[in-house]
Amino acid sequence: MPVTTTALTVIGLGPMGQAMTRILLAAGHPVTVWNRTPARADALVETGATRASEPAAAVTASELTILSLTDYQAMYDILDPIEDLTGRTIVNLSSDTPERTASAADWVAGRGGHLVAGGVMVPAPMLGTDAAYAYYSGDPDAFRRWEPVLRLLGSTRFLGADVRLAQLFYLANLDVFLTTLASMLHAAALIQSVGGPVENALADLYEHVQLIPSIIGPSAELAADLVGGSHPGELSTVTMMGATAGHIVEASVESGVGRGLPDAIKNLYDAATAAGHGGDNWTSLFEVIKAEHRKQAGVPTGL
Repeated sequence: MPVTTTALTVIGLGPMGQAMTRILLAAGHPVTVWNRTPARADALVETGATRASEPAAAVTASELTILSLTDYQAMYDILDPIEDLTGRTIVNLSSDTPERTASAADWVAGRGGHLVAGGVMVPAPMLGTDAAYAYYSGDPDAFRRWEPVLRLLGSTRFLGADVRLAQLFYLANLDVFLTTLASMLHAAALIQSVGGPVENALADLYEHVQLIPSIIGPSAELAADLVGGSHPGELSTVTMMGATAGHIVEASVESGVGRGLPDAIKNLYDAATAAGHGGDNWTSLFEVIKAEHRKQAGVPTGL
C-alpha cells in the first residue's frame, strides 16, 4: 500500500503539530487529530483532517500516532486511559529529559506498543523544507516502518535503539542555541547601557557567531581533543580567557546589566584554574564540566 494512503494521527496542535498535520495532509495521508483545546483543530478539519472526539478514538484510528506536546507528562495525561497499544507506534516529539524518555518507552511497551523518540531541530515554519531535520531513537523496526512518513517533515537522523539518544542530541543542540541567544541579548544590553548602537553591535555579533567554527577548528579535531583529554595551551589559555570572563562580569556590574550569565561562565574558568588547568587551552573547561557526572558515577574526579 503506498505510504500516501496510510492513515495517521497527530495529537497536540500547537504551531508544530499544526504544521506537521498540514504537511501530512498535503502528501495525501488521511490524518486524525486531537487537541485538549478543540478549536485548534478547526482550520485543519477545514483542510481535510478528521477531528477525534477523544484521545482513544484518535489513537485507534491509526497505527502511527505522532505526539507534539509540552513534555512527556502530557503523554501520560492524555494516553493513560488507553490500556492497549498493541501494534501501534507512538512517535513522541515532545521535549523532556533522557531518563524520562526511557521510562516512557517502558510505559508504552508495557501496553504493547512501540515508542520512537524524536527531536525536531527547526521551528514550525521550516518543517518540510530542505533545512528541516530531526533526531530519532528507539525501536529500530518501528522507526524503519514509519521513516517514509517522518521524512515528509524533514531529513531523519536515527541514532539507534537507545531511546534516550534523540533527547540528548536535541538538548545538546538547544544547549548551544539557548546559551547563544541569551549571550547575544546580554551583549546587546551591554552596548545599549552606554548608548551604543545596538543595530551595529548585533550585525557584528551575527558575523562573529558565524566565524566560530573557523576559529575553533574542525569539529572532528575538537572532538578528538575532548575525548582524548588533550588541551594544549599554545593559544587561548584558561588564564587568558578567564581574565576576559572576569572583565565581562565587571562591565556588567558597572553598567547595571544582569550578571547571571557571565558569572556562570567565569565560575567555569575559576574552577578550571583551581583544578590546575590555568595554562591549558580553554577546552579544558570540559574536564570541569564533566567532573560532576564523574562524581555522581563514583569515579574520583582526580583520575
